Amino acid sequence: MAYEKKWAEDHSQLNKVELLKLEKDGLDIIRTIIDEYSKKGYASIPEEELNRFKWAGVYEQKPKDGYFMMRVRINAGKMTTKQARALALIARDYGRDLIDVTTRQAIQFHWLQVEDLPDIFKRLDEVGLYSYEACGDCPRTIVGNPLAGIDKYELLDATPIVEEVNDFFLLNRDFSNLPRKYKISISANIYNSALAEINDLSFTPAVKQIDGEEVKGFHVWVGGGLSAKPFLAQQLDIFVRPEEVLKVSVGVTTVFRDFGYRKKRHQARLKFLVHDWGVDKFKEVLLDHIGDMPVRGEDMTKEWNAAYFDGVHPQTQPGLNFIGLSVPVGRTNTEEFIQLCDLSDQFGDGIIRTTMSQNIVLSGFKDEDVEKVLEYKVLQRLTPNPNRFMSRTVSCTGNEFCNLAIVETKKRAVDVANYLDENIKLETPVRIHFVGCPNSCGHKYIADIGLQGSLIKTADGIVDAFDVAVGGILGPGAKFNDKLKGRVPGDSVGPVLGHLITYYKDNRIDEHESFHQYVQRVGVPAFQQKLDEALQLQVS
Repeated sequence: MAYEKKWAEDHSQLNKVELLKLEKDGLDIIRTIIDEYSKKGYASIPEEELNRFKWAGVYEQKPKDGYFMMRVRINAGKMTTKQARALALIARDYGRDLIDVTTRQAIQFHWLQVEDLPDIFKRLDEVGLYSYEACGDCPRTIVGNPLAGIDKYELLDATPIVEEVNDFFLLNRDFSNLPRKYKISISANIYNSALAEINDLSFTPAVKQIDGEEVKGFHVWVGGGLSAKPFLAQQLDIFVRPEEVLKVSVGVTTVFRDFGYRKKRHQARLKFLVHDWGVDKFKEVLLDHIGDMPVRGEDMTKEWNAAYFDGVHPQTQPGLNFIGLSVPVGRTNTEEFIQLCDLSDQFGDGIIRTTMSQNIVLSGFKDEDVEKVLEYKVLQRLTPNPNRFMSRTVSCTGNEFCNLAIVETKKRAVDVANYLDENIKLETPVRIHFVGCPNSCGHKYIADIGLQGSLIKTADGIVDAFDVAVGGILGPGAKFNDKLKGRVPGDSVGPVLGHLITYYKDNRIDEHESFHQYVQRVGVPAFQQKLDEALQLQVS
């Protein structure tokens, strides 16, 4: 029996989207797509129904002329080559060969038509994959440690936990109508490879002495999220054993469902409830639902690796290695995907892993096979030894396909990275993130240098431009970057960033001082001065 929607009793407290969701559950759209819209075509779909397509993992693609983008859930970024081959063939048959790795470890298609969707759903189901609830006001793809099970730096393998939590929430109508989108992160990696602080609910590795025994488990974070008003998640004072992660996940999600805000859609994320209540009240309400929990133990998160793994690295299994590949701005294609599967099947463990930095990891390679694997053609572009700036550049979809973006981002990001690699020699990585709108799907707030698309008026008319922010980081001492004043014309982004990065390179204490540390030491006003100089140089 479905839960009682007590929050729905007063319609004056519900926005128009909430009222639509009361008329028809988002999950109902899946059957309607299969039985009706795929047969009648795009023109038969009412506007309010297109909004429900999100629950099928599908969005209208720009310019809303009958094509769709789709996200496929890849839990913690881990899939078999059988699954990856199915994805590659879907891209070939329906998506013009295009495959994007997203910043939530999902796989994204473009150029799909509504007539294609039933066969795509069927193909995904046959290999145990789903696009369902990859979007919408529901628990979305669970992100995690892409190296789970092979990681020397994980407290435990969280794969079974991720699968348990995913299986509980997927297509569960008790939780298919949340106030807003809802993102879960579960990782036992000590380098925070699942970006805990920017998720609604996160679990990070911890240990605690209980009855004289050291118990491995998790600490819990709530209320993180980006978009136009970002919040860092806050840690609750509880310790969670591995077998209790699902219980806590259900409890937190229930609190969000029943108490989250539904009047103003732009203030409906869990982060606003946590901010208003504070973590102490949130914990109190949570424990009313799940019962008492032990207080926090010892955090085991040490640093933040920003989910980068490029290169060849030993696994926890002796004699085996994983190879981290750079996928420029997350974009790949059918042919490359199939070639990666061939490599993994022939020499590795048959697993393809995606990261929150939009990259791919292959695993299970014997010591004696590594050199021959590195010679394969597909690893020339998707290289484990990428150029420094290209390797640390992230981009959202941009206005090529996204209806919310106001500027193009992926090609721009590649051009800027190439410019910097050609003009600046720097071994220390500088993370550069491009986003096309305030929603920050490209995680611009946590970048060393974050760029958000805008428009400016020039003598030649309206042109693309970018706002610049510097100094973001997660992990211990997590903070969002600080926005500088002044918009950079799109064609000037490369030289302007070159000016800022050269300032850092020439004045840092030594090669070990990171960009973030340098920003903290010299201050944001110093970078504002350098941006002003760079913009003036572009004008002159």
